[in-house]
Amino acid sequence: MSTRERPGRPLGTGGRTVPAEWIDYNGHMMDAYYFLAFTEATEALLDHIGLGAGYRAETGCGMYTAESHLCFHASVPAGAELCYSSQLLGCDAKRLHVFHRMTVGDGPEEHRQLVRALAAEHAPLPRPAAAGRRIAMPGTT
Repeated sequence: MSTRERPGRPLGTGGRTVPAEWIDYNGHMMDAYYFLAFTEATEALLDHIGLGAGYRAETGCGMYTAESHLCFHASVPAGAELCYSSQLLGCDAKRLHVFHRMTVGDGPEEHRQLVRALAAEHAPLPRPAAAGRRIAMPGTT
């Protein structure tokens, strides 16, 4: 089951590496690009629920943002890996109330947990004889 399909968790809605042009003279991501990043998350959410670009092309109808709030919890440097997740807090016939999260680092914690779980699952397997060999160049030791 993928991150996007896990019940009880926010929906994984993408991510990106922060480009240098998003960075200000202080070395931090500029405010406008936080909104751009969350726009990417919104588009992924809308695609997931069938209300994205395909829906617009098919019906001529589309979604738009009526209100948005942004909270800054930490600065983001160039080259940082962003991961987005989205949680649908509520909806009615015309509105979605969505909460996006952005994490910075080498991937969200759930991926580290999956890697640790897989490592534990594979720990009892016999170690391959060739594991740990090194490649030697002629004339070197």
